[in-house]
Amino acid sequence: MENNAPNPQILIDLVTMKMPFGKHKGVTLAYLPVSYLEWFNREGFPDGKLGMLLATIYEIKINGLEKLLDPIRHNIRR
Repeated sequence: MENNAPNPQILIDLVTMKMPFGKHKGVTLAYLPVSYLEWFNREGFPDGKLGMLLATIYEIKINGLEKLLDPIRHNIRR
């Protein structure tokens, strides 16, 4: 049986993990510009965890859901 429960670690990773390569190397994933994420959406997201995180932040941004990350950002800074 599949576990479809949301994984809060994904949101934490989005506000803490930095892009490891490319034009925006060193930028926290949550702060990547939509145009960069749109490029990945067209060309293909990387395999593995990074690709899943990039696809997730892309969906969050294009659906106007960035406010979901605000409480996590606030708690991480503490």
